[in-house]
Amino acid sequence: MTASASSTHLVLIPSYNPGPGVIDTVRQARAQWTPVWVVVDGSTDGTDRLLQAEAARDPGLRVIVLPQNQGKGSAVLAGIEQAAREGFTHALTMDSDGQHPADLIPTFMAASQRDPGTMVLGKPVFGPEAPALRVNGRKVSNGWANLETLWMGVGDSLYGFRVYPIAPLAKIMRGNRFMRRFDFDPEAVVRLCWAGVRPVNIDAPVRYLSAEEGGVSHFKYLRDNTLLTWMHTRLFIGFVLRLPLLVWRRLFGSERT
Repeated sequence: MTASASSTHLVLIPSYNPGPGVIDTVRQARAQWTPVWVVVDGSTDGTDRLLQAEAARDPGLRVIVLPQNQGKGSAVLAGIEQAAREGFTHALTMDSDGQHPADLIPTFMAASQRDPGTMVLGKPVFGPEAPALRVNGRKVSNGWANLETLWMGVGDSLYGFRVYPIAPLAKIMRGNRFMRRFDFDPEAVVRLCWAGVRPVNIDAPVRYLSAEEGGVSHFKYLRDNTLLTWMHTRLFIGFVLRLPLLVWRRLFGSERT
């Protein structure tokens, strides 16, 4: 199968110490789309060299290496700023560890191309291997995100397989000092909704790989849930301040606040 090519939409994969399985992830993405960019976020596991060697053989793959780990949001920002300079308007983000469905890249890109003013969000379909604590815990974040956006229709606030319009996302990220680590995905959705970017939801499977399958998790339960709690505290304050404008938009259909 020939990968679809685009001069406006690219696949962007932030990557931090994912293990050698990242090459399979990248190859699966490349089988579906051109171009694919990987932002190596200060990895120390040698995958930067593996990815650069892969890119040397594949002109549809680019690898951007950040000198030190800065967090997922920072890696995405570095990627979309470079993409914007080269004329790209949209980026599909996906994890580097094989959890996300590369075969759905064309479906998500097509939805974005049909309605480029939206963000296309993956709504996870979990398999039986998914940890119950993770599955149930995300319901709390989703509930807060829907409240903070006055129920604009966020199917899932945490699933990182999604297509962002680059210009509004880059503007939002440059305008605040947060959204740089694990808090990136949910805060990006809420703030884009505040900016009038409507979410479109598409079901997508998610795989939780075991260690034997090469699964690597950087999620730290206490640290990252504390980060999410602080994030939603900030967002709720922002929601209260924006509430009259959000209500006006819901009542009268204005797309921007």
